[in-house]
Amino acid sequence: MSECLKLKKSNCKNCYKCIRTCPVKSIRFSDNQAHIIAEDCILCGECFVACPQNAKEIRNDLDIVKELITGQKPVFVSIAPSFISNYENVPLAAVDRALSSLGFAGVEETAIGATMVAKQYDAIVAKGKSDAIISTCCHTVNLLIQKYYPEVISNMAPVISPMQTHCRDLKLRHGDIKTVFIGPCISKKAEAEMESCSKDVDCVLTFEELSMWMEEENIQFEPACETTEPFLARMFPTTGGILKTMATEHPGYTYIAIDGLDKCISAINDIKQGNLHKCFIEMSACQGSCVNGPAMDQECRFPIRDYIAVSDFSGKENLVLEPSRMKDLCTKFTPMASQIIHIPDPAIQDILRKMGKTKPEQELNCGSCGYNTCRDKARAIIDNKADLTMCLPYLKEKAESFSDTIISHTPNAILVVNESFEVQLANESACELLNIKSQSEILGDNVVRVLDPAPFVNAYRNGRDTFSKKEYLAEYKKYVEQTVIYDKNYHIIICIMRDVTTETLQFQNRHELSRKTIEITDKVVEKQMRTVQEIASLLGETTAETKVALTKLKESLYD
Repeated sequence: MSECLKLKKSNCKNCYKCIRTCPVKSIRFSDNQAHIIAEDCILCGECFVACPQNAKEIRNDLDIVKELITGQKPVFVSIAPSFISNYENVPLAAVDRALSSLGFAGVEETAIGATMVAKQYDAIVAKGKSDAIISTCCHTVNLLIQKYYPEVISNMAPVISPMQTHCRDLKLRHGDIKTVFIGPCISKKAEAEMESCSKDVDCVLTFEELSMWMEEENIQFEPACETTEPFLARMFPTTGGILKTMATEHPGYTYIAIDGLDKCISAINDIKQGNLHKCFIEMSACQGSCVNGPAMDQECRFPIRDYIAVSDFSGKENLVLEPSRMKDLCTKFTPMASQIIHIPDPAIQDILRKMGKTKPEQELNCGSCGYNTCRDKARAIIDNKADLTMCLPYLKEKAESFSDTIISHTPNAILVVNESFEVQLANESACELLNIKSQSEILGDNVVRVLDPAPFVNAYRNGRDTFSKKEYLAEYKKYVEQTVIYDKNYHIIICIMRDVTTETLQFQNRHELSRKTIEITDKVVEKQMRTVQEIASLLGETTAETKVALTKLKESLYD
């Protein structure tokens, strides 16, 4: 099975929304990228619809279909009845005309195949031999059971899908042709590639691909009169549409329609545990069924309007078909489950410890990483599907702990005030510098209580930040190097003060000592100059030479 869902790696980073929405967690996250695990994926398209960055894309098969059309054999289309909700007010005749312009030999509704499938379901129920019966029209539900609930395969109705049924019928009636299914589903692409289906369905396109192709060819749907009679199986793409087409007249069975994978999984678990009996369950992976398929045009997602459009398009009676066209529609479903690897509890505990979760109460099970529980996340890490950094509470606590440690242990005094100049934070060094017993004494008070507010006002109102400016805090008899910065993003003003009292006083003492030394030196030099001048005059030496020598001595003393 080739990859039907692809990933635009450049758009995906640190989101996890696709993992949160994936019902079977078939996504691996590594190197800041999400990767779909094809062998585990059930092609529900939840990640495709949920991705906020449009990082996921459906495989485009237009080139394959164009190649089929240029071949020697005519190509017929089986179009899903949900087309009426995707292309508003466009009748089948208009679709037929547009697709003929693209080169197709003919177009029929997949609902014809749905009629045949519904008859097969009725026959299975009528026999009364089966217990709980699950419809098999939705390939995503089929994959869900085959890959994750193989114990329930025996409850699957052994009937091929309406897509395969109709394409097979087209080939029986028209001879040596090619068939293309067009619909709102991603998983149908994978179904068509299965060995049991590939001889009936040659390719699958989504409505999005069809719309793209028509735009490329500048083809539009033109007004046309509907020439076909409406029939009940056109309701198939809506929740309960299968049941509406079936007889549902066997008193020993309960008929139920459910949509959405969460409900399907719940029902499958009930069947697995033996809690459901004598019922026929119509299951659809998409909420609202196929009219809300992942490959519907994005601007065509209106559940109520879509249902009404399909209902108006449908008739009240079933299509009458020759019994000979409804033969050989049986199939056999086989397990596709991957080997389950047992992960011992000590390994899970080790991963939890690395995430800072050493106690059960620390396992928040918040789901921000995409997994339902912290233990599920730990298993995914061991299975190389996830990494530690995906735990946002863990990263937040780690970052807060790291920053708190720095703020608490730095020798610099840190004071944070809001835009109303009210103190929001004062670390231990600030409390010590400002003679405050504890942070709680100053929190919420105006900064004017402990510091001159002028630098804070200048930073906030005038945009004049202060950097390493020396200030004397007269009230505390301390010298500081003060930095005051306004952070517009967080709406706070940060003040950092380095206590330089000791070094300032030492500098002043050294300066005073130097000044006194120079004064004494000046007096000694003057006295010595007078003495030297007297001696020099006696010795016949010039006063100027002596003065130069003594001046140099004086300058060296200054230095």
